[in-house]
Amino acid sequence: MVNQNLTATEIGFTHDDFAALLDKYDYHFSPGDIVPGTVFSIEPRGALIDIGAKTAAYIPIQEMSINRVDSPEEVLQSNETREFFILTDENEDGQLTLSIRRIEYMRAWERVRQLQAEDATVRSGVFATNRGGALVRIEGLRGFIPGSHISTRKPKEELVGEELPLKFLEVDEERNRLVLSHRRALVERKMNRLEVGEVVIGTVRGIKPYGAFIDIGGVSGLLHISEISHEHIDTPHSVFNVNDEVKVMIIDLDAERGRISLSTKQLEPEPGDMIKNRDLVYDKAEEMAAKYREQLLAKQQGITLTPTAEEEIPAAVEEEIPAAVEEEIPAAVEEEIPVAIEEEIPVAIEEEIPVAIEE
Repeated sequence: MVNQNLTATEIGFTHDDFAALLDKYDYHFSPGDIVPGTVFSIEPRGALIDIGAKTAAYIPIQEMSINRVDSPEEVLQSNETREFFILTDENEDGQLTLSIRRIEYMRAWERVRQLQAEDATVRSGVFATNRGGALVRIEGLRGFIPGSHISTRKPKEELVGEELPLKFLEVDEERNRLVLSHRRALVERKMNRLEVGEVVIGTVRGIKPYGAFIDIGGVSGLLHISEISHEHIDTPHSVFNVNDEVKVMIIDLDAERGRISLSTKQLEPEPGDMIKNRDLVYDKAEEMAAKYREQLLAKQQGITLTPTAEEEIPAAVEEEIPAAVEEEIPAAVEEEIPVAIEEEIPVAIEEEIPVAIEE
């Protein structure tokens, strides 16, 4: 028979010993940790989660998803076990605050960085527009399309609800900037169907001192002043007018930058024909382009060409195009991006980011 009158000393295990044992095996949680937890009580605006702490942790409804949640049951179920992010230290009641949203947020940025590295084209529906452009969601993150990178004739307001193909311009988690381009996605799609040496018909949409911008089926290419004719030209205005229909040859495709370089100079049967007899240039365009492609192929294969042919290709492709592409296009195309990004992105993206994420 067991002696029920044993003292605490005889047992060798007191309440203090038990408390010390609990402390010994108690988990220590810190903000930023990701821990497993089990849902054991769902409340109207949140849920209590067992993560092994002395007191149940709490997740508010606004921290349950990167997307809008109206009811906790949309995300969590009783007795469900999943990962939670520890958002804050214990409050005065010893309770930790948790977040699922932060985990989704971190993984979403990781995913868009991967998509940017792959130069992927993504699709997303426009859910709002503002003064500077349009707003979309990519992997749950709020992204911005500057107006200068929206390639459509529709008013911006009519884009709401429309799904657009997009390329990444800027992915910066630290500054909370996710900027995309509809124009670059369309240019890439068009460029996949174009080839260097191909003759295309376009329309003059703009004339600058350094050249003319030609619309080719919805994308813009640059006909640099140095590629208009073998003869010297003081200004493109002396050759072209806005809305002129022109026949040009593609001499460079830069898919990464979304740039197309064009030439009429390489289509001239005789130097200066673009100035003296443009119709002849257009009539002989395919014939001259075929010669150009032959010369280009021969050069790539290291075949010795006649002096005339050997000299033409380097001048067209290697010397003058960099001036057209590297120096002039950034001024024409990219000037507007910093304004769109600096002014609009904070308004577009940072308004809805909770204080927990900002900190």
